[in-house]
Amino acid sequence: MQLKEIMTRNVKTVRPDSTLTDAAKIMLAEDIGSLLVSDDAKIVGIVTDRDITIRGTAKGLDPKKSKVSEVMTRDIHTCPAGYDVKDASKLMEDKQIRRLVVMDTDDRPIGIVSLGDLALQVSDEQLSGETLREISRPT
Repeated sequence: MQLKEIMTRNVKTVRPDSTLTDAAKIMLAEDIGSLLVSDDAKIVGIVTDRDITIRGTAKGLDPKKSKVSEVMTRDIHTCPAGYDVKDASKLMEDKQIRRLVVMDTDDRPIGIVSLGDLALQVSDEQLSGETLREISRPT
């Protein structure tokens, strides 16, 4: 099975200079937990609901004034749409990440595969269980 078969399509983006409140409002309206951070056509990071609540709060940031760039993850991992789900799961384990950005042949983001996507879409319960255990393992 390939990532394009299980990925979440319609990737939403936000600019790095958007406020945390703006990003949270998009997530609420779209019922999603992450946004790619795009500076024009270039993806520069990813911001999650957890980044906003945990990092933002821990840093004492004002969500109406603080920027997405202050809490986003800059080091994102990508895979091509044709990448095998088992290989993607192994990559997520090795890197201890919960989301992979799926890219098209022109290196543009076309989807996101999350740990939840693996758990819901992949019939291999052992695979998704092992992936969750490894991602959750403290470093």
